[in-house]
Amino acid sequence: MAKKVLVVEDNELNLKLFCDLLRAHDYVAQPVRDGREAVDAARSFGPDVIVMDIQLPHVSGLELIEQLKADKGLGRVPIMAVTAYAAKGDEDRIRAAGAEAYVSKPISVMKFIGTVNGLVEEAA
Repeated sequence: MAKKVLVVEDNELNLKLFCDLLRAHDYVAQPVRDGREAVDAARSFGPDVIVMDIQLPHVSGLELIEQLKADKGLGRVPIMAVTAYAAKGDEDRIRAAGAEAYVSKPISVMKFIGTVNGLVEEAA
């Protein structure tokens, strides 16, 4: 059965790229454009992995990671954070919030898919 990935990303081009990449590698990708809908979308979709943009309007990706990790039903779902703002200390803050993986933009296609594959394998 195909593994499911929830993609939380407000940039349409990135959202399309991430979902297309995942689908090309036999994942079922569910896009979420508004971070305020991410937790409810995760509850209804039941993802195996969540790809989370950190710089979102209305709510921070860090806050969302913390909310997802605190949720009884979603806390075990691995999260891969994706951000264009890769400053010193950012990865530490992102991992401290609960993300299992971190990829900076612009993404390397192989690293992106490799990281998702690794998270799926670890969770299995």
